[in-house]
Amino acid sequence: MPAAEPRVIPARSARRSAQVFDWGNIVVTAVPVLLPLWVAASMVLYALNRHHPEPKVGHYTQMAAYRFYGVAGLIVAAAAFIPKDGIHYYLLAWGLAAIIIIPWSIVDLLRIRRDTWQDIIVENP
Repeated sequence: MPAAEPRVIPARSARRSAQVFDWGNIVVTAVPVLLPLWVAASMVLYALNRHHPEPKVGHYTQMAAYRFYGVAGLIVAAAAFIPKDGIHYYLLAWGLAAIIIIPWSIVDLLRIRRDTWQDIIVENP
């Protein structure tokens, strides 16, 4: 059986993969109706990108996931103490999430853009 040709992952593709989680965080923070979908999609995205052949993709994905799941966990824990008619508290929590997630994700997107990316050769089994 002949050996399979090695596959090349372009640097541009790796950089895009590293940015996806941060873009998802920004969009879902700006449009909270998408939150349930993003929770599920983010788990799939994390599983795919955390073990990317380019280690930097996994690192940036992990950092974006820490931010999202950390803020989401904080809000879920705090929501236990919000009164039933406390819509103002939920709006405050959403605002705090936006203050934490959006600027930090933008900084990370800029960091990803400035990072040096190279094509990766992946040997097929």
